[in-house]
Amino acid sequence: MKKLVFIPIIILASCISGKDSSEKSKAEIIQAEKDFAQSAKEKGIADAFYAFADDSAVIKRGNRIIKGKNAIKEFYEKQPSSGELQWSPDFAEVSGDLGYTYGPFTFSEKDSTGKVNEFKGIFHTVWKKQKDGTWKFVFD
Repeated sequence: MKKLVFIPIIILASCISGKDSSEKSKAEIIQAEKDFAQSAKEKGIADAFYAFADDSAVIKRGNRIIKGKNAIKEFYEKQPSSGELQWSPDFAEVSGDLGYTYGPFTFSEKDSTGKVNEFKGIFHTVWKKQKDGTWKFVFD
């Protein structure tokens, strides 16, 4: 006699929707990162960092920690360079209301002779889902 295996549909649906939810959140974070980069290109670095920062966001620049979205905007407004920052996420991961992305960035600026200097590296951004469903960065 064969035994029937019964998997409640509610449990199966929960597992499927959890995976779909995670993939949806990853796509949302990747899109937020791309929108963030586009905003920096179109509106400037200071305005982009302000617009995409959680109120309690933190950035690390060199050996300095800048806390809060207003302080982050002030930091970028005081920078002497009017260079261009470009980046794009290569990877995203999500767990609940937190996620992270990373990928390459390039900062280009002209020196006093007009020569363009490029600085390349890897960025890492931690994202937090907001009450309205949008994603804002909490650490960069």
